[in-house]
Amino acid sequence: MAVPKRKVSHARKMKRRSSVWKLEQPTNLVACPQCGEVNLAYRVCKACGYYKGVEVVAKNSDEK
Repeated sequence: MAVPKRKVSHARKMKRRSSVWKLEQPTNLVACPQCGEVNLAYRVCKACGYYKGVEVVAKNSDEK
């Protein structure tokens, strides 16, 4: 049975795993029907606070 002769170093192990750690852009971006802001699908809009035409989060209009 094949057994490693030496311990695999932390750096070598992390080099091998580095290709998995890439950041990806979300693919499910949609425009909000209320304000037109682009956000993730099935989430409350951060700009206006609406979800499926219903105001879920009250937003102040005098925000900076």
